[in-house]
Amino acid sequence: MNRRDFFRFTGFGASAALLSRLADAATGQLGFVPTNTGIKGRVVVIGGGMAGATVAKYLRLWGGSGVTVTLVERDAAYTSNILSNLVLNGQRTLTSLQFGYSTLASRYGIKVVRGEAKAIDHVGHKVLLADGTSLPYDRLVVAPGIEFNVIPGLETAAAQAKVPHAWKAGAQTTTLKNQIAAMPSGGTFVMTIPAKPYRCPPGPYERACVVADWLKRYRPGSKVIVLDANSGILAEPENFSHAFDVIHQGVIDYHPGVTINSINASTMTLNTSMGALRANVINAIPSQRAGSILTASGLANAPGQWADVNVLTYQSTVAPGVHIIGDSSATTQPKAGHIANQEAKICADAIVRLLAGLSPDPAPVTNSACYSPITSQTASWLSSRFAYDPATAKMALVAGGLVEAPSISKDNYEEMFKWFNTLMEDSFA
Repeated sequence: MNRRDFFRFTGFGASAALLSRLADAATGQLGFVPTNTGIKGRVVVIGGGMAGATVAKYLRLWGGSGVTVTLVERDAAYTSNILSNLVLNGQRTLTSLQFGYSTLASRYGIKVVRGEAKAIDHVGHKVLLADGTSLPYDRLVVAPGIEFNVIPGLETAAAQAKVPHAWKAGAQTTTLKNQIAAMPSGGTFVMTIPAKPYRCPPGPYERACVVADWLKRYRPGSKVIVLDANSGILAEPENFSHAFDVIHQGVIDYHPGVTINSINASTMTLNTSMGALRANVINAIPSQRAGSILTASGLANAPGQWADVNVLTYQSTVAPGVHIIGDSSATTQPKAGHIANQEAKICADAIVRLLAGLSPDPAPVTNSACYSPITSQTASWLSSRFAYDPATAKMALVAGGLVEAPSISKDNYEEMFKWFNTLMEDSFA
């Protein structure tokens, strides 16, 4: 399989070897929910992002009509974080990154409940919604995404509005776009990157490139200063180093190992381990933790307030019957949309097997791809492959499983949109 086909199919990669023992019963194909599996159960899914939408869809595809799935989501549509950096330079709109739930409901028979889950009763096996509704379940999947820790000095809503992180696509993305557009020529844009783990390892470096590319063309003489709490570039180090040092030479100043002590939004000043810095725009990305419903329910039991799970099933290590997928889970895999899609498939397969009285797949594999725009016309990419390691009970990067694009190119940029469309169709269509 060539690279182009590999990226086109990695959205489906985890499902290739799944459900072998249910193959005769669950013969459904995409868009068709089988009725003859003999499997029954009530599954509630909290969160309609990449992980939640995918697990809901595949629970019906693989479990059949006897597996009822209720998806609880507070928003009318999901706004993709993938490609949201292109909103900053005007190449995408937020509307073009929004995906609704009507197809999941009409094509797969998923019951979509617009509301907010407030509490999980994992002893009584029910979810409590903000409106007082109680949803009983046999299995619960929680995919709430992330919450942000507060950077000292940015405790108020006014300060956060002036210093947006825009690490969840939405209103802050628009705010940051407008702030960049208002910069003068010769201005300074400062971005801060938290220590790992955080959502989308290559995302901050990608954003620095997208902003630098726009400033070069429309605000000459401006600078992008990147303050990274990590010891070096975490993803695609060769391509991002080339982007910083060659493509955007003289525009991007990258500083690893920098601690942010506080930020003064009134004076637009950062107090850092390398001294005080002032900027026209500050894009401060905070450290992150698991979704608040997991913390409130006592399920964020891993260091850093992430949720510890068994990666054969993504079941919580402290709450039987509760499965946690996506960015909130504490695994060795990156917190990224494509991985969330893959975790969802392993989780869906495991739940269907468990409802059928079978054991989960003992050797799951996940594949992930990620494209990163470097300019308005070029991109790089990164692919990774993980397999279950019984010795550590973790997903381990396979030998040779981490591959970086050999070069930054226009072809990669064009393939990026095909990859994105395929991935989003796999989750929402």
